[in-house]
Amino acid sequence: MRFGIFRSDSGFQPPFPQWNRLRVLGFIVLIGLLLGTASCALPRVNAEERLFLPLSVEFLGEYRLPPQDFDGAPVGGLSGLAYDRQRDRLYALSDDRSTYGPARFYTLKLNLDQADAANPRIGSVEIESMTPLLDEDGSPFATGTIDPEAIALTPRQTLYIASEGIPSQRIPPSIDEFDLETGRRKSRLRIPERYLPPAADEQPRGVQENLGFESLTPDPSALGTSGYLEPFRLFAATESALIQDQEVGPAEQLPPLRLLHYLIGDDQAGLLAEHLYYREVLSPEQGEPGLTELLAIDAGGQFLSLERAFTLQAGVTAHLFQMVMGNATDTAAMPALQGDLRGIQPVRKRLLLNLGDLGIRLDNLEAMTLGPRLPDGSTSLLLVSDDNFNPLQVTQFLLFRLR
Repeated sequence: MRFGIFRSDSGFQPPFPQWNRLRVLGFIVLIGLLLGTASCALPRVNAEERLFLPLSVEFLGEYRLPPQDFDGAPVGGLSGLAYDRQRDRLYALSDDRSTYGPARFYTLKLNLDQADAANPRIGSVEIESMTPLLDEDGSPFATGTIDPEAIALTPRQTLYIASEGIPSQRIPPSIDEFDLETGRRKSRLRIPERYLPPAADEQPRGVQENLGFESLTPDPSALGTSGYLEPFRLFAATESALIQDQEVGPAEQLPPLRLLHYLIGDDQAGLLAEHLYYREVLSPEQGEPGLTELLAIDAGGQFLSLERAFTLQAGVTAHLFQMVMGNATDTAAMPALQGDLRGIQPVRKRLLLNLGDLGIRLDNLEAMTLGPRLPDGSTSLLLVSDDNFNPLQVTQFLLFRLR
């Protein structure tokens, strides 16, 4: 059978283009139906959830540092922790107010037990050295003049150390830079007046007693450099609300605390922004939690935060959160929070781990850092507790795999 439609001189338009158009149209409809069906089967992800990295933590084990003295002082009160990847060492800050020994930090060697490569454990923690903190003149801090609580390693191989201050003695909180080798103070960050004890004729303000700066973390991207080349960011936060901020916020929430965002340069440092952070509300039996540590995990404003509470009835309660700073309102121009705060966007957070689910007795967890790489290439996460120099408590290291 001959079809004249194949003849180019027949003047007849072939029907195949029409058929192709119909096939394409049908194919598009089919794909649309398939995609629509698939989308119905997948869980919906809201805009809030898309802000967070897809993180998980796996508990690998607990290690308790044996009670001991080192260089004439008891090892205890570990409230800050920083990992030096280049040297494979930990720097652990004691919160001793120069009472049991000089204000100090320790250099620790963490030894992993890798007998089971898939499930490494902490084999031991060795204390290699103790470095007293000194002022600019090279003198140790007098008893009761400093309350060191948080530590951060910088890309220029120095340490920033935060002190809560002692408001009852009119000793202000501070964030100072110390030489890593000598322990001597090199510089001081300017702390906004709203954090400082007031003059005698001023309204009450500033950090609460024993609830000042407890968290300190640098931008982790800077720590991968071999030398100090660029400005870096440093973040600090109070453990609880400032005195002037205690009576504000929604009735169903705890008063917000403040998070500071600094930019540190070669010859200058300044406050970039400040944001509000809301703690979780726990049951009355568990008490009111404090923010005991922040940990920046990337340069895009992603953090982990550690909240801890204690009561005689419930013991220690601790929760690990993911936190995102993006789009949070800058409150640096507000010396005191007043009125309706619903127009202020706080940092966002979501629960990553209830440490009560680990099935172990928790101690006074106060410090957190990213640690050495694990055998499978994943990142380790370390938490440590402050034993308060109390023989009934322990210095507890908790090891996690962070994915």
